[in-house]
Amino acid sequence: MRYLSWITRLVLFLLLLGFALKNTEPVALRYFLGQEWRAPLSLVLLLFFGAGAALGAAAVFGVAWRLRRELDAQQRGAGSAPKGRAEPTDVTAV
Repeated sequence: MRYLSWITRLVLFLLLLGFALKNTEPVALRYFLGQEWRAPLSLVLLLFFGAGAALGAAAVFGVAWRLRRELDAQQRGAGSAPKGRAEPTDVTAV
């Protein structure tokens, strides 16, 4: 299984390397006020893919953090409640 994992990684690396070598033409990204940035297409794609992955991970982390805090609050609330069955109160005896 270890060899299959390394072979998969090697094939993926070679495919990405071939993609980068075939897409070395410079592209221009135009911003506001006439600003422009020129870089190879493969670099631009890599940067935007990385930025998207980082934003997606940050969004998931935020949701997971909020759910973890809610779960901790519920567990603390349940821990302070008395355990066992409550004794019934006799409402007829006054």
